[in-house]
Amino acid sequence: MLRLSKKADYALIAMKHLTLRDGQGSSSAREIAEQYSIPVELMAKVLQRLARRGLLSSQQGTRGGYQLAREAESMSVADVIQAIDGPLTVTACSAHNERCGQFATCNIRDPLWKIRERIVTALSTCSVSEMASESPLTAAAAHGPNGPTEATLPHAG
Repeated sequence: MLRLSKKADYALIAMKHLTLRDGQGSSSAREIAEQYSIPVELMAKVLQRLARRGLLSSQQGTRGGYQLAREAESMSVADVIQAIDGPLTVTACSAHNERCGQFATCNIRDPLWKIRERIVTALSTCSVSEMASESPLTAAAAHGPNGPTEATLPHAG
């Protein structure tokens, strides 16, 4: 099962927050952390890493904080995740690591690498702007006031 790290989750939360505030000035790590009930120290580390990777810019001082380094349309969800977690992997092996005892006889490595590429492509085609445009109200309306409707539930096969 593909699962993002907590840091990647927090990075996406911060990027959405900053996208929605774009043009309204900087946001501090404390402000973002408190709004979303995230530990301040952890949010600060996440924001620093995003800034080092060129996704955010930071300003020091009393009016300082973080803001998007470029347009949200030009940054993908994959950019954010990889800035925090590094390259996306679905298997423990890689083309340069033949330490796995199954490397020479593995019959799933190549298909899994293709699946990885599809996942990266999907995450790369979703911009931070697109992610930010999906509001909780829109999701609630799709599921109805009492949770998912029959039309939105996955069908058992």
